[in-house]
Amino acid sequence: MRCGAGSVLQFGSVPAVGTPSLRTEKTWPIGRVDGGPWALQLAVPALYAEGMWTASRLLWAEPAVKHSPRAIRRDHVVAAVVLASAAVEAFLRPDVSWRMAALALGFAVAVAVWIRRKQPLAAVVVSFGALLLADLMAAVLAADPVVLWTAATVLLMVYSLLRWAPARDIAIGAGLVALEYAVAVGTDGSGLEEAGGGAAVLLLAAALGLAARYRAMAGAQLVERVKLQEREQFARELHDTVAHHVSAIAIQAQAGLVLAHSAAPGDAAQALKSIDGEAALALAEMRMMVGGLRAPGGAALPIAGHTLADIENLAGTGTDRLRVHVALRGDLTGLGPALQSSLYRIAQESVTNARRHARGATKIAVAVTGKTTEVELSVEDDGGGGLTSGPPGFGLTGMAERARMLGGELTAGPDSGGGWHVRVVLPRDRIRRP
Repeated sequence: MRCGAGSVLQFGSVPAVGTPSLRTEKTWPIGRVDGGPWALQLAVPALYAEGMWTASRLLWAEPAVKHSPRAIRRDHVVAAVVLASAAVEAFLRPDVSWRMAALALGFAVAVAVWIRRKQPLAAVVVSFGALLLADLMAAVLAADPVVLWTAATVLLMVYSLLRWAPARDIAIGAGLVALEYAVAVGTDGSGLEEAGGGAAVLLLAAALGLAARYRAMAGAQLVERVKLQEREQFARELHDTVAHHVSAIAIQAQAGLVLAHSAAPGDAAQALKSIDGEAALALAEMRMMVGGLRAPGGAALPIAGHTLADIENLAGTGTDRLRVHVALRGDLTGLGPALQSSLYRIAQESVTNARRHARGATKIAVAVTGKTTEVELSVEDDGGGGLTSGPPGFGLTGMAERARMLGGELTAGPDSGGGWHVRVVLPRDRIRRP
């Protein structure tokens, strides 16, 4: 068993009397030196140090949170309030020294609030750098420090740093925050209890930012897990689709061979035409499926095998208190297996969501309408809407991904007259039977 760089632990033979002995060997660049029991005691701290070093490197290399948001209206409002409050304090509070410096400090904090989401490290540098400069100037000139209640907004910058910044920026920002806090405590002459309370508040803001960061990461990982499961199902569907079409091609080829040796050459030509149609349909569906597997973040379709008849069977899943009505309208002939399967899966998921979340619903209406160039599916309920007790799922995410992959569009939301609706429109000419 290898323990760290160059360490090898081996279990030796059993001595004549006693328990099995542990023989250790230490490999050095210049050769091998046999060690005694002390080598194991040295190996344990080495393993711990190696693990800590690996963890530190991984943490140091952790990237920033993807898609960090831009400044929103709330940040604009907070920045304006900070600037106005700093101006009021700077000119109206009698205990504020260096009024222009206090106003400049408030301006720096307002700018930091403005950029804290997109550039969290810059926000920390601007806000805590201004505080550090003010404290150092007060110490050098032996003047009273600039104290603004508005400056407490810098806690937002600590939160933002841990929430969105990469690990390296967090380390740099944390060092600046610690430096400013040490200078502030040293120049202010605060007691031990007051200094400890301030540090606890800073740590609380950092902990909240870190918790929000990893909660968002956990949610993103759950969504990716759902997509990976769908892609796995999609790969199985690819196998089923290819097997179905190849079987049809083989049957038509055998029939063509028989007819070619008979007195009916026209029938043989018809068999070849059927083979050509099945092959074209198989290639079209495989292109769509493989394209979905290759697309970054692409969704997967459910396992094939469901048809429009399965949508009609959803009417039998209703109860006396919640009835399910299914209606098939228009031209629904010539729809490919992937399209029919997707329509069924979206309808099934929508009905399941209505049962779970529609409070007081008595009816679920499912309608599939075939048009010239598209197929429309709608699922509506007459419930009160909203979420009931229970964990939310990723049904809408999966349905939207399936619709997008087939070149369609899905919309879902509450109706103006009450209830909830799900509507999806899929193009029917992307994969159509000849």
